[in-house]
Amino acid sequence: MKPAGISPAPASNRNVLFIMCDQLRADYLSTYGGAIPMPNLDRLARRGVRFDKAYVSSGVCGPSRISYYCGRYPVSHRVTWNRVPLPIDEKMLGHYLAEGGMRAHLLGKTHFVPDHKGLAAAGYTLDARHRMLFDEGGFDAVERYDGHFELEAHSPYRQYLIERGYQSERPWTDYVIGSLAPDGSLASGWLLRNAGLPARVRAEDSETAYLTTRAIEFMQQQGDQRWMLHLSYIKPHWPTKAPAPYHNMFGVEDCATPVRDAAERNNPHPVFGAYQQLEESITFAGEEAWRTVRPVVMGLARQIDDELGRLFEHMQSSGRLDDTLIIFSSDHGDLAGDHWLGEKEYFYEPVMRVPLIIADPRTNANATRGSAEQRFVETIDVLPTILDALGMQEVLTQAAQRIEGHSLLPLLHAEPIGAWRDCVFGQLDYAYRQARQFLKRAPDECNGTMVRDGRYKYIHWQGYRGQLFDLLNDPNELHDLGADAGYTPVCLEMQQRLFEWLRTRKRRTTETYQQVDARTHAHERMMGIQIGKW
Repeated sequence: MKPAGISPAPASNRNVLFIMCDQLRADYLSTYGGAIPMPNLDRLARRGVRFDKAYVSSGVCGPSRISYYCGRYPVSHRVTWNRVPLPIDEKMLGHYLAEGGMRAHLLGKTHFVPDHKGLAAAGYTLDARHRMLFDEGGFDAVERYDGHFELEAHSPYRQYLIERGYQSERPWTDYVIGSLAPDGSLASGWLLRNAGLPARVRAEDSETAYLTTRAIEFMQQQGDQRWMLHLSYIKPHWPTKAPAPYHNMFGVEDCATPVRDAAERNNPHPVFGAYQQLEESITFAGEEAWRTVRPVVMGLARQIDDELGRLFEHMQSSGRLDDTLIIFSSDHGDLAGDHWLGEKEYFYEPVMRVPLIIADPRTNANATRGSAEQRFVETIDVLPTILDALGMQEVLTQAAQRIEGHSLLPLLHAEPIGAWRDCVFGQLDYAYRQARQFLKRAPDECNGTMVRDGRYKYIHWQGYRGQLFDLLNDPNELHDLGADAGYTPVCLEMQQRLFEWLRTRKRRTTETYQQVDARTHAHERMMGIQIGKW
């Protein structure tokens, strides 16, 4: 495989727009053959490349996003669950861009938590500028908006809502995720049974529209400056609440029924069985929940596409479509009743496989426009792709001992690259979940690791047998072959792949490969030390 990140393209992109959705699975979208018409994503795919086998490193928001931003797997960056602080010795996208003379601007969600304890233990003090970068993981926050909670008084979105006439001490709770029940009472979006009721907020004032407007304003303010913007939408993640007309734009007849089989509930793998006992899984195991929620998720996804259309129109009129690399993806997928589970987290395809579309406006990418790439890619590839596209090859070279992803520009530019990865990996640390308590496991006994190649998916569970799925003959992952003695050789081979992957993670991060080269067998020359001479 070609080393991470060096493309021979003669010129770099001027700007980068990195769009991320939250909890959006690929197979819902028309771009990937799904039922939700996404004309603007379809348009983006025609301008670029649709990656059909793009995989996140974790089905949990926090570790997945940090892997995007670090270009490293969770086992390397060590953020294994939501709100786990990123160790202070790790570097993210903004830090690398700063080395290349640019800033990484943020608009929306990151789920990032700084390592305040590590900073205090080291005794460091930071000026205001570096304190902001530390608190935001290297991002220059145009506006950080993680959503999913009643906003603090100083939140710009809260103030926007009040100024737009939503008079309440809790405008997000009362209007953005609030509906009116038939009797006139407030119906909370936290309750799934209320998902189908329209939000009280107008569509043009919803979170998705607000972030899009802020993105347009940001681009207008940049003038002739180069920029990189991470536009991170918080939908269609829960609370599942959509404004009119998106709340009933789709019906249950438009939805795929959950992929599941009664046999999955008969003597399941212990971890799988524990996840089936979680409250959201019990809820989605019923028919009413998925029939209520899935159409609204489709509406929220369609609203994102409509807002992207507004954004792309602005970019076209201002000339930014011609000089901006655009990346569209999601931090993970969703289950919503598949395999009798709610939420995400597990290693099933609807969670781990995500949409990834990249449009490079340069002539180098003309040969691949409108194509569907079938090779495996991982979302840790996004960071080196951005650096490569911005012409920061020297930054990539100096960070090769850290970054575990690979630039995708060679695939976008149809360059000969020789061998490419033939499998992808994922991780899950369920220590923070009630499933651990169901299984009576200690916090350090809850690791799951996945390897998926062209045919098989193998999941290693600490303390339990592995799970194995033959995706060629069982693409819906309904039949766990991990306990079948006839597949023991396959399990052992996949275990070896996992071992080799874990053995080769990049843990020596404090010196570059160039520094290692310079110091190899240099003790006599550098320090006058003579060892073993007669």
